[in-house]
Amino acid sequence: MANRVLEQVRRAVANLNPEEVRGTAERPLAIRLVASSMEGYAAIEDFLFPPSCSQEKRNEHVRVLHRAGDPDAPGEFDLEIYEQGVPRPEGAFSFSREEPDRLVAEILERREELGLPLARRFAPFRGPVAEKIISSISKENALFSLITALPNIAPGLVEVPWALAEAGSDTAFLTVNQIRMLFLLAGASDRPIGYREQRAEIASTIAGAFGWRSVARELVGKVPFGGGIVPKAAVAFAGTWVVGRSAERLYRIGYGLTRRERRLVYQEAFERGKKVAGALMDRLKSRDSPPADVFRGRERETGPGSGS
Repeated sequence: MANRVLEQVRRAVANLNPEEVRGTAERPLAIRLVASSMEGYAAIEDFLFPPSCSQEKRNEHVRVLHRAGDPDAPGEFDLEIYEQGVPRPEGAFSFSREEPDRLVAEILERREELGLPLARRFAPFRGPVAEKIISSISKENALFSLITALPNIAPGLVEVPWALAEAGSDTAFLTVNQIRMLFLLAGASDRPIGYREQRAEIASTIAGAFGWRSVARELVGKVPFGGGIVPKAAVAFAGTWVVGRSAERLYRIGYGLTRRERRLVYQEAFERGKKVAGALMDRLKSRDSPPADVFRGRERETGPGSGS
């Protein structure tokens, strides 16, 4: 059984292209800054490049920023950031020295497709983008567990493109989706992206997949009349959440979660996953809202063509 699942994972992994994630993360950006004084410009730049940012990285990424009047500025910009108090056109964003994090929240709300390349270059975006990636893919895996267990409730959904029909099993799909999450988290953390570059994290994720699978099968078997399906989906959610949280910390500070921390994070995520799975189950049963809208955040976070 283990060999068969590993072969399914291998086939499904062939559909993942880390180059697409890398291309999205490293896409060129042009950001226009407008301030009333040199101090105003410095405040915006110091927020985007905190003291922890090395001078080498600062020099590398500062080229995407263009102050108003810069003769080398391009003709078009992806974003325009104005110092608070300076009149700005519709669509531009305002930077407040008193509430600098509000800039990040507003940009990610209105321009989610820029989340990955912004996070790769600017540290203030990394935490929020990583949070969104982990949450989105954990929900994807929970929903996949539900629709494959209850195809009569959502007929045809297992055929949609993101379902990776080549995976052949829940375990293979969930594992491959977690590997995709590793690529995205590395991209958002300004870390190398790829099978070789992330081989240790990928190997750990594949090894851990069989543990989550055993827990899920046991839950479904213990609860009669399909009552274990929501807990099974919660396991998919929690297992993915733990993988994401550990990888995010590894990329941020150099080491992942300890065994004890993984247990604590898993317990909290499992309770959260039960609520998420329950809500998804209700939507699947009612058919009032297409479950596919759960995945809209995926394209905004990764950019077109960055999926599996």
